[in-house]
Amino acid sequence: MRLFSAIEASASGLTAQRLRLDLIASNLANAETTRTPEGGPYVRKVAIVAPRNPRYSFRELLALKWGSLPGDGSPVGVEVVSVARDPTPPRRVYMPGHPDADDDGYVTFPNVNVVTEMVDMMAATRAYEANVTAIEAAKAMATRALEMLRV
Repeated sequence: MRLFSAIEASASGLTAQRLRLDLIASNLANAETTRTPEGGPYVRKVAIVAPRNPRYSFRELLALKWGSLPGDGSPVGVEVVSVARDPTPPRRVYMPGHPDADDDGYVTFPNVNVVTEMVDMMAATRAYEANVTAIEAAKAMATRALEMLRV
């Protein structure tokens, strides 16, 4: 893998994790939103992330020997292919005095679980930090290589 390919792969990871964090923030901000312009409660959103130009399956990559991947310069990394609505059913809570209560006294709340969102946020933050570390390591290697050429 070339230097810029490594940086490109990590940069695509940074972009994907940033979008995940934005969606998590939106989900948390709307965790109690019972009425939206579309009608009904807010629906949790999740990012669908896939590899860019998947040339090899994970099993095939494990079977290859170190350094045997072709460096053909094709795009590497990940991309967000879509933002999906979580199909989990919304929560129904008995609150007869609530303005959005139905005839039976139940209010339909979003399908957002705050604990799940916090765990997803920690995972996205760790992945973001790992990609930043990978970019810094690639830059450090390039700097050292240039210093060796200068001598």
